[in-house]
Amino acid sequence: MVVLGKIVAPYGLVGAVKVHPFADDPLSWAKLPQWWLGREEDDPSLWRPEKLRRCRSGGDVLIVQFGSFSDRNASEAAKGLLVGVPRSMLPPTAENEYYWADLIGLDVLNTHGQSLGQVLGLIETPGNDVLRVGDGEGNERLLPFVAAVVLDVDLPGRCVRVDWEADW
Repeated sequence: MVVLGKIVAPYGLVGAVKVHPFADDPLSWAKLPQWWLGREEDDPSLWRPEKLRRCRSGGDVLIVQFGSFSDRNASEAAKGLLVGVPRSMLPPTAENEYYWADLIGLDVLNTHGQSLGQVLGLIETPGNDVLRVGDGEGNERLLPFVAAVVLDVDLPGRCVRVDWEADW
């Protein structure tokens, strides 16, 4: 299951919800006939499919109406649920494009072969995305996800090679 966003609040009186997106081009998700809802701690097999009735932009959130949400009580009960789809339903990425979920957990090595840790997550900023890299000891560093820093992403090899010194 690839997590696309999180339900953050109800919207209106007829069961619509606000979804904070975690990925690029969230309006393209409206082309999918259904999304799955679940909690982070749930096994993906426990996530339930929901028919998507409407999806539109609401500024920095999506305004979404699911088939089974008929009133505000239903949308309030859904607050905090994650929205996702099975990886197989997502379109293939173009060259040098990646789904964030595919990057999380990859080892990060610099040009000297030194391990900087693993990708913990990504942060979207207006200028560029940022890799959150943790060393397993509670230390975290932020690396800009730009070509000058990220030299290679090897998904099969589970590694990201970066131009970044270990003492930076």
